[in-house]
Amino acid sequence: MKPAWLLLAAIALLASIPAAAQTVEDRARAAAEAARAKTGDSDALQQNYVTPGLAGQPIATIDNSRTFNPNIACQKTATVLELLAQPVSTGDIGTLRVSRDKDLDGSVDQTLNLPMSVSGICANGVISCQPGSWNGCHSFKWDVAPSGDLKLTEVDLTQLAGCYCVNNSCGTNLVWGNMASVLKDLGGGVIGALTTADPRIGIAQAVIDGLVIRYVGAQTTACAASPSIGQTAYRANPAAIQGDAASAAASNSIFQALVASPAGVGKAETVRACTIAREVTLNEVKIEDVIERASGGYGTYAYDPQTVAFMMGSPSGRSLKGGKCGIFDFRMTLHVADPARLRDVRLTSFAADDWAQVRIDGQQIGSGPQNWTGMGLPPGKCEKNGTFYAYPNVDLKPWLTAGDHEIWLRVAVGDEGNAFAMVQATVDTTCETSERLIDLCSGYAGDAKCRLDNETVDGVVTFRNGVGTGLTPIRQTRLFERGACSLTIARDYFLRERSYRCSIDTGTLPEPDLSRGAYIIDHSTETLLADRVKTGDGSYSTSSQPFALPDRGSVPACEAICKTRAPKANTEAAVDGVVGAKQNSPTGWDTFYHACSTDNVCPTGPGEEVVSACGCLDDFPEAVVMMQTVRLGGADLICTSEAR
Repeated sequence: MKPAWLLLAAIALLASIPAAAQTVEDRARAAAEAARAKTGDSDALQQNYVTPGLAGQPIATIDNSRTFNPNIACQKTATVLELLAQPVSTGDIGTLRVSRDKDLDGSVDQTLNLPMSVSGICANGVISCQPGSWNGCHSFKWDVAPSGDLKLTEVDLTQLAGCYCVNNSCGTNLVWGNMASVLKDLGGGVIGALTTADPRIGIAQAVIDGLVIRYVGAQTTACAASPSIGQTAYRANPAAIQGDAASAAASNSIFQALVASPAGVGKAETVRACTIAREVTLNEVKIEDVIERASGGYGTYAYDPQTVAFMMGSPSGRSLKGGKCGIFDFRMTLHVADPARLRDVRLTSFAADDWAQVRIDGQQIGSGPQNWTGMGLPPGKCEKNGTFYAYPNVDLKPWLTAGDHEIWLRVAVGDEGNAFAMVQATVDTTCETSERLIDLCSGYAGDAKCRLDNETVDGVVTFRNGVGTGLTPIRQTRLFERGACSLTIARDYFLRERSYRCSIDTGTLPEPDLSRGAYIIDHSTETLLADRVKTGDGSYSTSSQPFALPDRGSVPACEAICKTRAPKANTEAAVDGVVGAKQNSPTGWDTFYHACSTDNVCPTGPGEEVVSACGCLDDFPEAVVMMQTVRLGGADLICTSEAR
């Protein structure tokens, strides 16, 4: 009996073993298929996660082994909005009723019955015309009143988007034949207005039942009494979240404990902002900015903005009383600020009754009425009984370096007399310009621990999140003006605004040793694994051994897709009327792409016909042609607020 018992046991054991053990690849493929079944498209996501999540219903894991009831909404309701659309014989929507549950308590709080028929539908509103025609049209936009009630506001057609005609002027039975899409478009416009006014509202599901579409919705977990919850502010100002996060972290005990822990000590990253600015300075130059009378003399006269005369002496007749022979000294100091701008400076004339000497910085440059040198009395009779005039036109530029220079008029007078001298200067008063780059980023750019994160050049974003955008600003031309001066210059840029991310040490932990990993990467091949380890005495030991990657299996060359199309009447509406009315053939095609099933079947929709069967489709050339056509067509369009 013992051999028979052993034989039966062996047979039972063999029967319990699968014919072929499941491989890792098989298990991975099975898991991928299960995940794809639950998350492969928007409908699956909505059915398996979004709708039950907002409604507080059970959600199952990928393998359906576990379920849980989420609580991600404050209030739940079966229906947040219900919309009824009833077309009439003219093709217009004669009855359009919207019922709302404003406070999400399960009961209807507002019912809006449109007082006019709807001839056209837009993404954010409706169009009402004379029944059955596209005449006498008025455009309305879905809006929310301050009290929270839904309403329609009359606007220009240009403020509406995605409009199309539905009444008999564009075709017959357009609403009846496209009831599902009509309800979705109408409901989408209403929901868009409501969620914009109250961001707490979340829509979980839309259900179409004949002429009615119902929306299941809930409030988000903010549970705020006011629709102006703080989180919505980050949409308008994303940068504010960084400061708010820092404030929250500073007061959070758990966060502070983690920061102080060994895991939190080490390196941190900080953002540094800086600019590279081109500074252009434009200064108006006046005569006194080049040369001026600092002291002495009795007058300064400007002939024009570039020419000036400096006068010295005592020109009035008999203003000097010299007795038998008196000596009079007149000194005038000229200050030269910019000798390079002196075009011409001359001693144009001098005169005296009786004798005169003219010196500059102690060096004599003229005398009269006869040659008179030295510091003594004149060589002849002092009294000349009259005034002499001299016009030497001596060039003074060789003496006029930067600084102060003295013009000295020395006069000898017998009895009574006078004296006069004039220096005339012509200067360059063209505007003074200077240009420099103020680079406040050089320190960060030269720091190996910093990397460029964002850069804007004259308003053009050239770097975003550490990646170059490929955009290059056009060479800029700018006009600078100051007073009577103006300057036009062209440069590659005038302002660069940058932000760098710099790593900083926040603790004393040693840097990790990455040399071993680098050695393995640099010296290993697909068939050989090289390694280097540090021994106890500080030296390194190298080794190598054969290496082979496991079989990675085969994967499809692509995800099989198919291309289908369905006829579509062109009922879009614009300022000039219905687009289809301007075309020879108002019926076109809508093109769809579907992911094929595992058995290579194309899941066509209602009214669709297969254009390309399942396979590795490549319609990139066709897409390029379409985009180029739209681009070139858009370049020829001019948007106006009226038909032309």
